[in-house]
Amino acid sequence: MTVTIHKGYLPGAIGKIVELHAHYYSELVGFGLPFESKVARELSDFCERYAENRDGLWIALQDGRIEGSIAIDGSHAERDGAHLRWFIASDDVRGKGVGTSLLSSAMEFCKLRHYSRVYLWTFEGLGAARHLYEKFGFRLAFQQPGTQWGTEVTEQRFELGG
Repeated sequence: MTVTIHKGYLPGAIGKIVELHAHYYSELVGFGLPFESKVARELSDFCERYAENRDGLWIALQDGRIEGSIAIDGSHAERDGAHLRWFIASDDVRGKGVGTSLLSSAMEFCKLRHYSRVYLWTFEGLGAARHLYEKFGFRLAFQQPGTQWGTEVTEQRFELGG
């Protein structure tokens, strides 16, 4: 059961990445339709405007199945920083280094593109993800109560560089 990291879109990737997010966050914090719709809409938009020289999408594959993802949206990198998005690993591969591999791929891409600032939005309570972010140099910039994902959580913005 080898996990490989594929760069770029694969057929079925949008649906599978949305499914991974929907199931994980529904079970974890009760996110529902507003969250799933937001992930589907924004990921689809990202894939449609994807520019190879600006954006990155990496997919973790185990025996040909999509088991994780991460993306870098560079569309506003000069003004706001590159946006790290859709970082997830399935239950089958979580805790096996897949998150580190995905995040390494994304950060190497940012380095090669000279993206000096990278940011992401998450929420309080995701200890393993926060540990990875901090391992790669991200720092909590601010947090506030919010409902951008359909349920009130303490939203957090992590930043790297800047």
